Amino acid sequence: MAQQQNTGKTLPAIDAIVIGRNEGQRLIDCLSSLQAAGMRRLIYVDSGSTDGSTDAARAAGAEVIALDMTRPFTAARARNAGLERIAEDRDLPDFVHFVDGDCQLQPGWLQVAADFLADHPQVVVVCGRRRERHPRASVYNRLCDLEWDTPVGEELACGGDALMRTQALLAVGGFRDDLIAGEEPELCLRLRRAGGQIWRLDHEMVLHDAAMTRFSQWWRRARRAGHAFAEGAALHGAPPERHWVTETRRAILWGAALPLAILLALVLMPALGVLLLLAYPAQVLRIAARHGLSRRESWEYAAFTVLGKFPEVLGVLGFWRNRLLGRQGRLIEYK
Repeated sequence: MAQQQNTGKTLPAIDAIVIGRNEGQRLIDCLSSLQAAGMRRLIYVDSGSTDGSTDAARAAGAEVIALDMTRPFTAARARNAGLERIAEDRDLPDFVHFVDGDCQLQPGWLQVAADFLADHPQVVVVCGRRRERHPRASVYNRLCDLEWDTPVGEELACGGDALMRTQALLAVGGFRDDLIAGEEPELCLRLRRAGGQIWRLDHEMVLHDAAMTRFSQWWRRARRAGHAFAEGAALHGAPPERHWVTETRRAILWGAALPLAILLALVLMPALGVLLLLAYPAQVLRIAARHGLSRRESWEYAAFTVLGKFPEVLGVLGFWRNRLLGRQGRLIEYK
């Protein structure tokens, strides 16, 4: 089934899966942008909203799936619920676009992404530039905007917003329901193992609203990243991928091993302890220099990258504690 976008160009059949909870106006803007882009079908998976999101989604023309909240929630489980609904139909779409409910699809992106997949059959996932809607609202929003600015070209993974080939996605079984974070890179690893490629294009894809204004939010988000690193390494840390092994080791080194060494040295050899302590400002300087010492954003990024190793290692330790105790990790939310 072909569709017509307002550009006059023909789009293949593309269904959108949106996940969210209590996103309010952001969800309405998200669904409106998907309708304007020419999606064949909108599926909204709601995870216990109390703000009327499900009614707003139906009013916007979306099919609504209410996730069973008696089971532990993960974004992966929500995305899979939408994918399962698509798989029930005989008329599968060519592509599926996953979008978080706090994101707004940018004009022109869908056509560019669909054309790229049509011209590159080996590519199974394509993503573009995700930007923060309010980067000046807080340093934490600016950090997110810098985080989204990944290199253009073939990549190892995508984020939560991406256009994927339906058949390739179904062939690997979709997302892992039990991952509380890092589900997209884990999926991309399996897609690459199956022979697919992941590409990022130099094109605006979505506007995202992190809505992070407090240090505690940033801290929880970094702790969640550490949990994802540790779990990813536990799943796929063996060669050749060595998935997130380096990131896990960095968190342990800078967030736990070095602080313990500094404390020990300060007791036994104070001069050595002070010298080791200087490793942190030296690391900040090294990271800032890579991004331009004259830029304020470089220093912000460098300082929070180094500081972030402390909540990251808490996430690493939390994962291994739960694993040793045989417990399922709980979702770490920042908003």
